Amino acid sequence: MSGELKSESQPKGKQAAGESTCDVGIVCALKIEISPFLDMADHVNKVRGGDFVFYGVKLGDRRIAIVETGAGKTPATKGTQALIDGHNPPWILSAGLSGGLAEETRTGDIVVANTVSLDEENAVLNIGQQQEDDQPGVHNGKLVTVKNIVRLVTEKQALHERTGALAVDMETYHVARVCVERKKPFAAIRAISDDLSADLPPEILGILGPKGAVRAGAVFSALLNRPSCVTDLWALRERALQSGERLAKFLKKMLG
Repeated sequence: MSGELKSESQPKGKQAAGESTCDVGIVCALKIEISPFLDMADHVNKVRGGDFVFYGVKLGDRRIAIVETGAGKTPATKGTQALIDGHNPPWILSAGLSGGLAEETRTGDIVVANTVSLDEENAVLNIGQQQEDDQPGVHNGKLVTVKNIVRLVTEKQALHERTGALAVDMETYHVARVCVERKKPFAAIRAISDDLSADLPPEILGILGPKGAVRAGAVFSALLNRPSCVTDLWALRERALQSGERLAKFLKKMLG
């Protein structure tokens, strides 16, 4: 499913020197996104390097280097650069969870991106030819990257109408941008963890840190203000875990 990123004005960049230590590199933001895939691997070696966590994974005869970056532009950019500098993967995959923007994208569905855009700058990168997949619940289309969590259904609908994107996240465009600069083939696979059926709980904006860790103080405050939020947050976690399992199965089939 990989293809060269194509942009009318690609910046000049130098490809990382040295031999590849892996067959593919994966960039993810949070541990919850990649944990189910790690559980399916034949072997996992975990190393912390600077601000990032790296995993060396064996899946059959495939060697996979994974970096867990944290959420947002700067971690995704620097983490992708570190992955290339350290492992020089022949191609790179942005993988994780995302919000569904279109009626046809339901929780647990997979979006294989053929275009990645940055909403704040109206910038677009086209990914090279993607393999069509006729599996139920698998969609091929546009992915949009934003700065902040899109919490409300009305906000998601407006974003879809403005961009035509099927799903939204906070990292993929920035991973793709590095791949353009470093001349690395790239693909993006996202599992929908929240669709248009309901708003995300308002507490989600305050309780998660940049690495996806739960802020205990923020949780305590949220419980004091709205005790019922624990039910909403638990349901959100369960949907994220189920979507992560779906993503892991798709990645295993794709990479195997």
